[in-house]
Amino acid sequence: MSQSPTKSLFADEHRGVYQPLAARLRPRSIAEFTGQAHLLAPGKSVYEAITHKQPHSMILWGPPGVGKTTLARIIAETCDCHFETLSAVLAGVKEIRAAIEQAKYHQMNSTRKTIVFVDEVHRFNKAQQDAFLPHIEDGTILFIGATTENPSFELNNALLSRARVYLLKSLTEDDLLSVIDNALADSERGLGKLNIGMTDEQKRVLVRAADGDARRTLNYLEVLSDMADEVDGERVVKDTHLDQVLAESYRRFDKGGDAFYDQISALHKAVRGSSPDGALYWLTRMLDGGCDPIYLARRLTRMAVEDVGLADPRALQVCTDCWDTYNRLGSPEGDLALAQAAVYLAAAPKSNALYSAFGQVKGSLSEHGSLEVPVHLRNAPTKLAKDMGHGAEYRYAHDEAHAEQGGYAAGENYLPEEIQDARFYQPKDVGLESRIKEKMAHFRQLDEQALNKRYK
Repeated sequence: MSQSPTKSLFADEHRGVYQPLAARLRPRSIAEFTGQAHLLAPGKSVYEAITHKQPHSMILWGPPGVGKTTLARIIAETCDCHFETLSAVLAGVKEIRAAIEQAKYHQMNSTRKTIVFVDEVHRFNKAQQDAFLPHIEDGTILFIGATTENPSFELNNALLSRARVYLLKSLTEDDLLSVIDNALADSERGLGKLNIGMTDEQKRVLVRAADGDARRTLNYLEVLSDMADEVDGERVVKDTHLDQVLAESYRRFDKGGDAFYDQISALHKAVRGSSPDGALYWLTRMLDGGCDPIYLARRLTRMAVEDVGLADPRALQVCTDCWDTYNRLGSPEGDLALAQAAVYLAAAPKSNALYSAFGQVKGSLSEHGSLEVPVHLRNAPTKLAKDMGHGAEYRYAHDEAHAEQGGYAAGENYLPEEIQDARFYQPKDVGLESRIKEKMAHFRQLDEQALNKRYK
């Protein structure tokens, strides 16, 4: 686990032992690092910290294969720090204590600072995260954690307050094309000696399958280099090789992680924004990534009642039908039913009037507490209840089915007296709800007429 104080972190410690291409080509300096210009360009925060040899505790947050571990090693190497590395998947309290002891040893016997790097730091529990706090506080260690999960949700506030959070972004297609070209050209650590031939289109296909992940890109490339055919002194990659290597690849989709919630958020917002193309893209993207289709059916149903509502009540039926269809057919046939529901929701008229009204009523309950049921609305199943006036003066709406009123008891009130003028549900002028709005406006006009007669 410990690194020698005189040996480079990037030295080949296992000569003659196989190392994956991604490990051999790990960048050794900022100049070799690909991507993350928002952090590593001159004048940017991390770049300045490294070049001025003033490292600090930080959390590196980003998807797999974007250089989190490599950047931590470059910081330690460039700033001449002792480097202790822990994996939160494998390490426990014993390993944490050993790393701290190594840091104390170097603090007492040299002027070198110690960086403790924790990969997958979000997997440490609260007690394990807290174990680092006093040692960060007193300067025994500089802490660098790497995580694919949102630190705000997964890390303790105490740890976050002692470390700056930096977001590392997925690598662009141009970034990954550069990684491929470098690997094919590098004769010392890469594949340059093999003289591998790939077309530009093959490289682009490889890059798209890698999905922003440099490590995945190099892993694919290494397998392709082994499969390539010898033709006139050159190893030629064929399209069939590429198809075989990429047959089992999947897009990035961490169930329960940030990518999961970001994508379901994008789907919901595309539906709400009336974008059938966006809704269909994100739905298909999640299915392609392995999302549970029943989860998607449940979320689509929620969208039907939250964002379409009474503007098109058929949307709810479409969603429950799609849910039932998927249960009957399964994948892949049932996936099309989900797609149909998503597009229907996106194209439907939108109203959140019912959703808003429901929230307002809940707020009213919190504000006013348990208000009494008005006497005329109370049940009167016994003589005692009737003697107490329960149900008295209640007007049975069906008995007032005059043509102009449509079975409406004009002037009747159905809310507690303290909030009898409240208007929670405000239908919008869209879809079916526009007709509801007209009807409610007519009823309120009848209420006003009835009240005017009552007080004349």
